[in-house]
Amino acid sequence: MKKRITLKDIAKNFNVSIATVSKALKDSHEISPNTKSKIKEYAKLHHYKPNVTALNLLNKNTKTIGVVIPNIMNTFFAKVFMGIEHIASQKGYQLVSCISNESYEKEVKTIDLLKHGHLDGIIISLAEETQVKQNVTHLKNTLNEGVPMVMFDRVSDELECDKVIVNDLEGAYHATCHLIKSGCKKVALVSVIDNLSVGKLRVEGYKKALTTFNIPIEERLIVRIGHHEDFDTVMKIILADKSIDGLLCLEESAAVNVLHLVKRMTYKIPEELSIACFTNGKLLQHLSPSISAISQHGKYIGETAAKMLIDRIENEDLPKPCETKIIKTSLIERESTKQF
Repeated sequence: MKKRITLKDIAKNFNVSIATVSKALKDSHEISPNTKSKIKEYAKLHHYKPNVTALNLLNKNTKTIGVVIPNIMNTFFAKVFMGIEHIASQKGYQLVSCISNESYEKEVKTIDLLKHGHLDGIIISLAEETQVKQNVTHLKNTLNEGVPMVMFDRVSDELECDKVIVNDLEGAYHATCHLIKSGCKKVALVSVIDNLSVGKLRVEGYKKALTTFNIPIEERLIVRIGHHEDFDTVMKIILADKSIDGLLCLEESAAVNVLHLVKRMTYKIPEELSIACFTNGKLLQHLSPSISAISQHGKYIGETAAKMLIDRIENEDLPKPCETKIIKTSLIERESTKQF
């Protein structure tokens, strides 16, 4: 394989300093036109390409951001990543993307790997196990070592850094209100994310909506399904109560599973049972019937997080207080809920 030519190689060929070659390639007025011309021609002939990483390291800026997300199969996180990439590309940054796969141990190892690499900052959403353990020492240490960090969606109050969060409580509140206003008398909630902070906030929003309409809160209608439980079995037991006419699913995959199940149970949707869920993935639009969804505006969250981090990186000499930006949700009405 042919060796890649360097500034040092060019300098050796012309018996000049590396600084002279660098200035010549930058068309500096300090170098004579004849010397510049010869060096540029030689560099072009030998396909010289500047080592961007090395140049950035000299400037103490690698233009690289580490991104750690819990689950790439989740539509929301995929959209967030798209938003991060969009802004990073605009600003001339490259990304090192990692997936914790909801594992605390993998998250710890990933952060350790990233912070000892040549990175300018990290964008992260906490793994489920990290939230269950409530242990963010690895992230606290990273911040103490001077690595800029932005957290999004799943965040920790223990960490002093910039954050971008969704108003999950408000989103669940408005979705539940919508189901009630459309005529639902008994709305059940389905959660497969009860371990997560966002799941707990959505339950609070659901309860707040029931209270607003003077509907008693029945804990049996808050259906928490663990990873090791059979989803269909649990839901069949709940739906044995035919008076349930509304379902709020706190996560997209749960809504898809519910839809398949209730169709097999010959429910008429939305006449007999209305369904709404969190995360507005493309799949929901193409199901029959299509499912009403709470959009968390994932791409915008990603763009916001990237802008916050890059601003922090590029203005490190101008320290400012950490801030938390709250993104409002939107309810997108489709065929699975009644019009009113």
